[in-house]
Amino acid sequence: MYKSRSDSLDELDTKILALLSEDARRSCRELAEKLDVASGTVYNRVRRMTETGVIKAYIPLLDHSKLGYGLMALILVQVEGQNLTTVEKELAASSEVMAVYDITGEFDVAVVARFKSQISMNTFIKNTLKIPSIRRTVTNVVLNVVKEDPRVQF
Repeated sequence: MYKSRSDSLDELDTKILALLSEDARRSCRELAEKLDVASGTVYNRVRRMTETGVIKAYIPLLDHSKLGYGLMALILVQVEGQNLTTVEKELAASSEVMAVYDITGEFDVAVVARFKSQISMNTFIKNTLKIPSIRRTVTNVVLNVVKEDPRVQF
């Protein structure tokens, strides 16, 4: 069983996670039948993985373009070091931002954002450049998504 977050997952845990990654709407009973274990076992495993933060949320996998978000951009940001955390929090607060990453190299932050129009992307970039601690940004517009799948393949 689990003692802390650092304990590794066993084979049953990874099988449960793989099935939930395919369809998080599956019930514990359905999972138990597929895995040939008791539903109580699956319930307890899922509960523990949720409590320890292995499972953070159950969310639908959306097609953003069908929701009107036809533009995606990767925005690289250079920040004055002492204000990095503040800038990251400010960028992350935008509803258009999908992800904010600390990165190595010439830039400090990578932002993945989705926009409904060029106007909304332009507004976001201009507002980003108004943040005093930002030295420079480079915006890359995504032309084609080759693969985008947040599910872990076990």
